[in-house]
Amino acid sequence: MAEVICECGHKNPEGTILCESCGRLLDEKQSGEKLADMRYEGSARRSQTYNKTIIDKIWNFFSSVKVGVTLIIITLVASAAGTILPQEMYIPTNVDPMDYYHDEYGWFGKLYFQLGFNNLYSSWWYMILIGSLGISLLIASIDRFFPLYRSLKLQKVTRHEGFLKRQRIFGTTDCAGLEPNIEEAKGKLKKRHYRVREENGNLLAEKGRFARWGPYINHIGLIVFLIGAMLRSVPGMYVDKVLWLREGETKEVPGTNGQYFLHNKKFTLETYDKNNKEDKEFKEAIAEKGTIAKNYQSDVTLYKKDGSSLPGEEAKLKKIKDYSIKVNYPLTYDHFSYYQVDYKLGELNKMSFKLIDKQTLQSFGSITIDLYNPKKNYQLSKGYSVQLMSYFPDFEFDNDKPATKSRIPNNPAFIFKMFTPDKPKGEVSFAAIKQTMEPLGENKYKMAFAGIETKNVTALTIRKDLTLGIIFAGGIIFMIGVVQGAYWNHRRIWIIRKDGKILLAGHTNKNWHGLKRDISTIIEGTGIQEPEDQLQEEKSSK
Repeated sequence: MAEVICECGHKNPEGTILCESCGRLLDEKQSGEKLADMRYEGSARRSQTYNKTIIDKIWNFFSSVKVGVTLIIITLVASAAGTILPQEMYIPTNVDPMDYYHDEYGWFGKLYFQLGFNNLYSSWWYMILIGSLGISLLIASIDRFFPLYRSLKLQKVTRHEGFLKRQRIFGTTDCAGLEPNIEEAKGKLKKRHYRVREENGNLLAEKGRFARWGPYINHIGLIVFLIGAMLRSVPGMYVDKVLWLREGETKEVPGTNGQYFLHNKKFTLETYDKNNKEDKEFKEAIAEKGTIAKNYQSDVTLYKKDGSSLPGEEAKLKKIKDYSIKVNYPLTYDHFSYYQVDYKLGELNKMSFKLIDKQTLQSFGSITIDLYNPKKNYQLSKGYSVQLMSYFPDFEFDNDKPATKSRIPNNPAFIFKMFTPDKPKGEVSFAAIKQTMEPLGENKYKMAFAGIETKNVTALTIRKDLTLGIIFAGGIIFMIGVVQGAYWNHRRIWIIRKDGKILLAGHTNKNWHGLKRDISTIIEGTGIQEPEDQLQEEKSSK
């Protein structure tokens, strides 16, 4: 890397505008500017120096503030778009997502689904957007932090006269006939908590340098926050699923890779009673709504898989704990929380049918079909049997053909084939709730509805979030940076002796009125003349 050697002998990186040591102007293009650019102390930034290789171009692209701001705006707009309609994880699990969005929200819902906004926060393009924003923050911070740190660390007390004259606050005091009391000014600076360095009778007073690092602390906080957000797409770091569990049913807990199982022993619903004195304040609401839930809970048992099992083999389960899950009282174990969120009473569980002779109504036995795990063949007595040819849990006609809308038995329908001694080839019958059809012609036998069994179903939200601590830490770090940069400022005052004169210059990254007040207080009674605000003077002259 080429170096620029200043007249003071200090070697500066290529692209440096102001010498890191003495402050002399090194870039002739800046000679026409009245004030020095002190945002990064005139130090060389990689993005302003290199532009040859593909790596340089990528670095320069992501280090741009405009690019960073654009990425932030795009991310905010995309994130807001994801809140217009509910995400797919929050819609009913027993419906097709595309049909749900189209039926509920029309053409806009269909477009919303087709563009992938239904699973926005886990989509690949949103993760790329978040990653690009993180890269931009990281590169922009590195591009500015290290040159600024180097310049502030290497700055000397004695600075070049041209550097002092190019500060916004600058003034000259002629020492002819009267020697200003610099020692008194030095004492006042220390009383105002300035860190004073002295060199050959010259002073550099500085305080609040740590305020310059506030924006970079902000960037670190945002990067940590974005890392936490991206980790939500890593398996095992974040789970937010809904588990529908029927009474007496045991299911694998989603997101646990088959390690945990939950058994629903009983579901209980308590409602407010308008005739109960304790519930009298709900009388009007009960009259309007009919039924208002007072409490609903699931009495469950949590199991853990004990040892290993072969594929298809029933897992051996070890009981962990019994618990009654209520609203706002979740079961929590091993980073997982189980919340009571919904329920369904009287869901169809089993249906019974009788095989009868249509003329004599004689019964030849009955079958009971488990609507969640139906068998294919059912043997009856005396050579009678029934075969379940097709099963439609949520029956509908689709283009005049039987189909199912979901796997939930909201409206079960069946196609049976009935085998009897006098009909060895069998007869085909279509049976649904309050409906029987014979698609292949008149039958002698039919499957007559004989009964139904229902069960209550509970809905539990399963949540695990190992990223919450990382996101929270990112937010705390960000707020520290905000406070650091907002409530403190970096102030510097130079008092330099030069050819029988006292040169006084001051610089701050913000709050110039505060700096001017400090200078006025410090030089009062010392014989040093009040400096001018060159920017204010320039505005006044214009």
